[in-house]
Parts: sequence; structure tokens; C-alpha cells
Amino acid sequence: MSDVIEPVEMLDDEEGMDEDGTEALKAKATKRRGRGFGGDKLAGRSQEEDVDHDALAAGGREGPQRSVEGWILIVTNVHEEAQEEDLQNAFSEFGALKNLHLNLDRRSGFVKGYALIEYETFKEADEVRKAMNGAEVVGQRVEVDWAFKKGEAAGRAGRQGSGSGGGGGSSSRGARRRGRSPE
Repeated sequence: MSDVIEPVEMLDDEEGMDEDGTEALKAKATKRRGRGFGGDKLAGRSQEEDVDHDALAAGGREGPQRSVEGWILIVTNVHEEAQEEDLQNAFSEFGALKNLHLNLDRRSGFVKGYALIEYETFKEADEVRKAMNGAEVVGQRVEVDWAFKKGEAAGRAGRQGSGSGGGGGSSSRGARRRGRSPE
């Protein structure tokens, strides 16, 4: 981070100046750090005045959100040996699929356990979500929900006990314990 020194008018008196006049300039200069130099304006703000950006993003509307091209559903608990054809046959009964994305594990070649299915209209997607949630596909019960949600419906309330959420936590698979370094 670089410091910025604002120039100040030179003093007429010779008091406290060395050969090139830098001492007086240094004494009168204001040294500021950081971006924007607007720290004074934000310093008086209390925490109650802070804006809840999540609430603004929701726009006061909770529920499913449209993607750029359509309404996307996430299908979880998909059998590892399921094929795209199996999902197309099961989900095309309610309307034309616009897109079907089935991720495969690179090592095993099996399905990762979820699929993303896109429909053109909200009505089709909502019918599929209601009808197929809990239905059996390739011998396994699948869960169907909106891929994109806003508001409280999108909170993590339903996923609290689903394992470590990323960095630092220990999980049952591949957890590696490290000893302390010698002191």
C-alpha cells in the first residue's frame, strides 16, 4: 500500500528549514493511507446503520429465480450409474427439456449424484419439481428443487449438518491430520 502526501503551501519564514525546505513541508503535510481517503465519513457510522446486502439482493421477493435462459432445477441423489437418457425419459413427461447437465466423476466415470435440468417456462419447471420430488429414477429416490433461490428460502437451514463446508474442517473422507512443528 502506498502513502500519499498532500502538498501544502510553502511558508515564507525561514524558521526550521534546511537547505531545500523539506522540513517545513514534511511538518505541514498530511499523510493518508488506504483507498479513497474517505475514512472520516465512515468512522461515525454505527453498526445499526450498516446495510444488509443479502436483503437488498433478494429485492424483497423470496423463492425461485430465473437464470439467464430459463428455469433450472437441481436433481440430487441421482444413482451413480444413471445415464442422460434415463433422466430425459423421466423428466420430459412434463415438458420439453431445454438443457440437461449430468456431471461425471473423472476418476470413476460414474455420475456425481446430481443433475441440472433447465425448462423454458416456470410452469413446466414447477410441475416437474412438485411431481418428481421423491420419485424413483433408476431405482433411487431423487430430490428436486430450484437451483437458484433468493431470500430465506435460499438459506442454509436445510443443509446445516451436511459435513464440512470447505476449508479447514475435517471430514470423514481423506482427512489428514498434521502434527505440530517442533519448537
